[in-house]
Amino acid sequence: MWLVVAIALIVLGAGTGVALAVAIRHKAKTASSHIPPAPTTTATPQGPVCPLTGTPAPGGQVPQRPALAIKVDNYPTARPQSGLDKADIVFEEPVEGGITRLVAVFQCQEASSVGDIRSARAVDVQILDELSDPLFVHAGGIPPVIDLLDQANLQNEDVLSNASSIVTVNPNRVAPYAMYTSTEQAWALNPSDATPPAPIFSYSTAAPTGANISSLNIPFSGTNDDTWVWSSSADKWMLEFSGQPAMLADGNQISASNVVVQTVSVTYGPWIESGCCSLEVQSKMTGSGPLRVLRNGVEITGTWQRAALSDPTSLVASNGSTIDLAPGNTWVEIVPDSISVTAAS
Repeated sequence: MWLVVAIALIVLGAGTGVALAVAIRHKAKTASSHIPPAPTTTATPQGPVCPLTGTPAPGGQVPQRPALAIKVDNYPTARPQSGLDKADIVFEEPVEGGITRLVAVFQCQEASSVGDIRSARAVDVQILDELSDPLFVHAGGIPPVIDLLDQANLQNEDVLSNASSIVTVNPNRVAPYAMYTSTEQAWALNPSDATPPAPIFSYSTAAPTGANISSLNIPFSGTNDDTWVWSSSADKWMLEFSGQPAMLADGNQISASNVVVQTVSVTYGPWIESGCCSLEVQSKMTGSGPLRVLRNGVEITGTWQRAALSDPTSLVASNGSTIDLAPGNTWVEIVPDSISVTAAS
C-alpha cells in the first residue's frame, strides 16, 4: 500500500515549480499580518473554559496541549468515519470532483480512533493558520501542497513519512480508507508543546436573535449533499447525507451545537489532484463574504471577515455586532460561491 501511495505522489508532483511562488506570497502575507485581540469566551458556570468550544474545561483546567488537526475523508466509501464526535471544531472543505474532506480539530477532548486519514490540500494552510501553531496529521499530499505546509504556521505531521509510527491500519477497511490514529498518539509526537490555542470564536449562553429554521441544505455535489436538521430534543443540529442520517462508526449521528457557513470565492489549479485531470480547489479564506450561523434552532446572517491568515475569522451580524456561538462543538462549512445554500422554516 505504501509503495502505491509513494508512486502516486511522485506522479502528481508536476506543480512543484509553482509552489515556490505561492509559498513566498503566503510567507509575505503572514509576515505583514497583525495579531488582533483574541475573541472573548464566556460560559456558564464561570471558570476555565475550552478555547475552541466555550464549554467548561474538563476537571476545571484547560488541557496543556496544542490544537490537533487530523485530515479525514468524507467520500461515501470512507464512511462511517471515527472520532468526529470528539472534535471541538470540524472544517468541511470542497476538494476536486465536487467531494469534500474534513479537518477535525481536537483540544479539550480525546478520541481513541480518528479516521480514516487522508491527504492534505492547499486550503488546509488557510484553515489551520488561525489555530496557534497546531499539530496537523495527514497522509501526504502533492509536492506543492507539502511545500506550503512546511512553510506554514503549523507542525507538519505526515503519516506517510515523519509520523508513520502513529498509524493503525484497520483490517476491516481497504486502502486508501484504512489508516487511523488516536489523539493520544498524535499529541505524543510533540509532548513538549503544552500551549493551548487562542480562541477563534466568541461564545455566549444568551438566546440568539435570528430566523427560526428547521434545516439548511448545502449541495456540494451528488456524493456530498449535506443537510443540517435542527433537533429541539437534542438541542443540536443533526447532519444528513443525501437525506440519510450521517452516522459514525460508534453508532452516533454527526451533530453540532453550531454550524458556521462561510461562502468563499473559489478558483481552480494550477496543480492537478487525484489523477490526470482534477485541478486543485483554491478557496479564498481571507477578506470577507456571506455568512450564515446556525445555533439554537435559528439562523443568523451576516458576513465573515478575516484580514490576514494569522487573524481569527470574525463572524459579524448584519447590524455590525459580533455573532456569539453557543458553547459546544462547531462545524465550519466552506462553501464555494457557485453553490446555492437553502434553508427551510
